[in-house]
Amino acid sequence: MLELHAQPLTAEAFQTFGEVIERRDDKSFPINAGRTQRHHDLAKVEALGDEARVLVSIFVSQPVSLPLELTFLERHPQGSQAFMPLNRERFLIVVAPPGDGIDPGDVRAFVTDGRQGVNYRAGTWHAIQSVLETEGEFVVVDRGGAGNNCDEFAIDVRVTLD
Repeated sequence: MLELHAQPLTAEAFQTFGEVIERRDDKSFPINAGRTQRHHDLAKVEALGDEARVLVSIFVSQPVSLPLELTFLERHPQGSQAFMPLNRERFLIVVAPPGDGIDPGDVRAFVTDGRQGVNYRAGTWHAIQSVLETEGEFVVVDRGGAGNNCDEFAIDVRVTLD
């Protein structure tokens, strides 16, 4: 079984797998007569294929137990998938780079600070939603349309935190 210790999520550490969604002053500007600060263009939505469209959903996830034990990772080869917590829920992220398979040496684990979301690039292997302390509500932006957009890869992984 692959043993991972989840590290704090940062944009630099996550760049191989997608984008971290969080406030960024370098991409922000005032709108709505100055009453709102827009943190702009934080993630690239990918929806590949002729009949593809972007979906916006809300997922409600039950908390996981630690250590987190996984038996597979999944990927969405035809589109990105973004998760943004609505109520400052912390969650675990387990990822591996895109490819036909997974090299255990490339698997990484991260933990959010509750204000961060992620956008998995198309084809990035990732664990199922793994919210920590409490039930979690997430805005999810991903691809809808024709064609298979979910593959699974069997791998045994155990993730711990400090």
